[in-house]
Amino acid sequence: MTLKEIYNLAIKLGIQADPRGKESIKKLLNRAKRQFDDLKPKDRWEFDKEKLTNPYDDSRILYEGPKKEIKKLMVGIDIDPAEILIAKNFKNIDAVLSHHPVGSGLANLDGVMHLQADVLAYYGVPINIAEGLLEKRISEVARGINAVNHYQTVDAAKLLDMPLICVHTPADNLVYDFVKNKIDKVDPQTVDELINLLKRIPEYKEATKLGVGPKIFAGSPQRRCGKIAVTEMTGGTEGAKEMYEKMSQAGIGTVIGMHMSEQHKTEAEKNHINVIIAGHISSDSLGLNLLLDKLEKKVDIIPCSGLIRIKR
Repeated sequence: MTLKEIYNLAIKLGIQADPRGKESIKKLLNRAKRQFDDLKPKDRWEFDKEKLTNPYDDSRILYEGPKKEIKKLMVGIDIDPAEILIAKNFKNIDAVLSHHPVGSGLANLDGVMHLQADVLAYYGVPINIAEGLLEKRISEVARGINAVNHYQTVDAAKLLDMPLICVHTPADNLVYDFVKNKIDKVDPQTVDELINLLKRIPEYKEATKLGVGPKIFAGSPQRRCGKIAVTEMTGGTEGAKEMYEKMSQAGIGTVIGMHMSEQHKTEAEKNHINVIIAGHISSDSLGLNLLLDKLEKKVDIIPCSGLIRIKR
């Protein structure tokens, strides 16, 4: 496979698993095309044309290098210059795939957070309220990542001539879809039953052995779940802490996420919402594994940087 084919497959799978549905993604891409068409020719240089086919601003080919067949791909949760150097010195690595965004993917991380409003709306929070709550948080994230050295890893890849790609929200969408389907099928009634269900998923089982498995952040094992919402598995990063009040009003009793700040935990407890944190790196591993299982038919995978590689 070429790097472009790997990239295209990741975007395709991300769209198939997207909580918004294919029709919504189609409309999103059409809006991007209209925005581009409305620009004066002299202003089009600033428009990211990847937006015309890829709805995920945090997932990009960052350095393509010489176009060649990718036979061996090194994949990690976080890729820094150190991992690029390892790949260059490892035998026959053709390219590197990072889950967490770097370069332009990181610079535009806030662009994918609007997805969270659609997830909240699916679980009963009115879309106008969801968008209103997220607006401030998205601005905070945009300012927060503005000062980051976005291109450090990309520059290392260029210097060492190592092709580099990042796939963030598409993989997170795969986690959302996988976990949601598991929960819908089993329908756990208590927080303890839900925790045990998650621990039967191989990535979370392995993480449990390592001491970083699913944990109850708010609530207790015997409390009933009520409506379970997989609201914090995709959409860039944590949403607005004020959302828990609106989620409670929408009848949500339990939320599942990858990670959670103390401020968010406090707000969830205040609104009597159970919180289960499945685990950050293990959830990221699950999403990547669902992608890598498709890739591994044609590409050898070398896991690194926290990736718990499980084949299905």
